[in-house]
Amino acid sequence: MGYIRPYRWLFISCLVLTLLQSILGPMKPLLMQRILDGPVANGDLSLLHQGIWLLLAATLLHVFSMYLQIQLTNLLGQRIINDLRQQVFRHLVGLKSQYFDKTPVGALQTRAISDTQTLSTVFSSTFVTIVGEIMQLGVIVGIMFYYNWRLTLVVLSVMPLIILSTWLFKRFVEGAFRRVRKYVSLLNSFTQEHITGMTVTQLYNRQEREREAFDELNTLHRKAHLDTVLAYSIFFPVVEILTALGTALLVWYGMGAAMEGFTSFGELTAFIMFINMFFRPIRQLADQFNTLQMGVVSAERVFTVLDTEEHIANAPKPGVDAQRIWTDPHIVFKDVHFAYNTDEPVLRGVSFEVKPGSVTAIVGATGSGKSTAIGLLMRLYERNSGEIRVAGEDVRDYDLYALRRSMGLVLQDVFLFSDSLFENIRLHNPQITRAQIMDAVARAGADRFIERLPGGLDYRVGERGSNLSTGQRQLISCLRVMVHNPAILLLDEATANIDSELEHLIQQALNTLLQNRTSLVVAHRLSTIQHADQILTMRKGEIIERGTHAELLKQDGYYRKLFLLQHGTALPAGA
Repeated sequence: MGYIRPYRWLFISCLVLTLLQSILGPMKPLLMQRILDGPVANGDLSLLHQGIWLLLAATLLHVFSMYLQIQLTNLLGQRIINDLRQQVFRHLVGLKSQYFDKTPVGALQTRAISDTQTLSTVFSSTFVTIVGEIMQLGVIVGIMFYYNWRLTLVVLSVMPLIILSTWLFKRFVEGAFRRVRKYVSLLNSFTQEHITGMTVTQLYNRQEREREAFDELNTLHRKAHLDTVLAYSIFFPVVEILTALGTALLVWYGMGAAMEGFTSFGELTAFIMFINMFFRPIRQLADQFNTLQMGVVSAERVFTVLDTEEHIANAPKPGVDAQRIWTDPHIVFKDVHFAYNTDEPVLRGVSFEVKPGSVTAIVGATGSGKSTAIGLLMRLYERNSGEIRVAGEDVRDYDLYALRRSMGLVLQDVFLFSDSLFENIRLHNPQITRAQIMDAVARAGADRFIERLPGGLDYRVGERGSNLSTGQRQLISCLRVMVHNPAILLLDEATANIDSELEHLIQQALNTLLQNRTSLVVAHRLSTIQHADQILTMRKGEIIERGTHAELLKQDGYYRKLFLLQHGTALPAGA
């Protein structure tokens, strides 16, 4: 309900229109009763015409208020859902990388799009409809008791059966709706994951098995959905039967009462109209309450995401300006510990220093904690203990966005958006011009590569860069970092999967980036880091060796063994 507050006048307008409808609806049977018992019974043609015009005016006013209500309630619903979707997305982009490591992408898509859309129905029609139907029921019952309490009791005699059937219907359909939402989320996750990994599926001939797995999920979703259909297909006919029963009892009792003078023909006709108006909101309420229940299920799932506190805290310390990073890009790790899961430590007391303008390389086996160190430096993850300082200040004391602006990251697996090459390089930063990008292209020696693409910088990159090779994506990543001109350069296995055709270009781009810049390089190919000022060898989350390339080769340690594995049993000449 808090989301309604910014639009409270719009919401109040919807309620006023709903109240107007709940009054105008019962007016039609009352006008009909007046016409039948007055002009029709007395044969007064002029009063009959007046009554008909009044009835027509009430109907037109009712229809117009209904039109306005539909327009305003949908406007209200769409504005609220627009706000909610924006809040969900803003919340998602602020969460730790650790959250996305353990949460399926398809599930988050369902929360941000499908579940919020379900809530749109609640705000745009369900809530106001429920309020309106309850108001109308109250008005109708009050009028019926006022005019003839005996006929009213006859009409209400079937209410216990309706309440029982509605309660049973609600209990059954509530569980079915929960299962429907659950399987929608699972289907989204499954589809997203398998479309992304389609190459692996086809390469290992897993098409039939994955089809079977999808069919199992789809069947469970179909059964859950058909359970809701079954509930509705039973409930609405039951309500129709009970409505007919109530009408039959009213006619049976009312005809006798009319003969004995307890009621008039016009009043009995009005009550027959009332009984249809009375049971229609009950049917509507049962349907709307279950739509509301679907909304509650979706709301639980959306607010579970919004209530997730796994975000990176951004609480900059007063007086700590990230501009100092450009003048003193000095990095210090001191006794840093970190674990993705509490019982599985990834970094164990890691300490090292990267001096301004120097290149420090980290090598080691997969899973030794190399990339984790970079993630902690950029605050993609938060360390468990220890200190990480840049320019003499704790990284947590900087404004998070200013800290990240001071760093540039080139990853092994480059992510490109479905957009132009120009926007993929500048990432919609209006301060970066086309001239700056072309200057970076020239410095990297990538002129011919860009010129060969249709449209040059305006070339449209496919989803995830699927229409570019690994090396081409890597080169674009280098250009991206180059134009953003960071104070600190971070390379995470940036040369692990380079195309031989583009290897020279990428190496030239990397050399340009490394020049006179503080750099931390995670390397797989040891040949690319031989000129580093310092090399750290990691094993099981600990630094076991440190020194220059020449110093480490002289030791009969882990680095020397790794080097020999990559270059053969003998050291190259001059090593």
